[in-house]
Amino acid sequence: MIHIASAIHALAQGAQEDGTDAGAGLSAIQTFTYFFVAPVTLFLVISLLAYVATGDRKQSVKSDSVITSID
Repeated sequence: MIHIASAIHALAQGAQEDGTDAGAGLSAIQTFTYFFVAPVTLFLVISLLAYVATGDRKQSVKSDSVITSID
């Protein structure tokens, strides 16, 4: 009976394994910033850097050679 009572007490406490307590919750603004704004911003920055690094280069001089162009 004591084991059942201690198990119920442990479940009521939230089953903390290492003795830590949960911190304060996030506000709606913090949640939106951490889980929407930050990932979208990182995606856009990485996409922009990849585009700039691998974008097509303009040729400064166009050579109309029979070997390099097909008409």
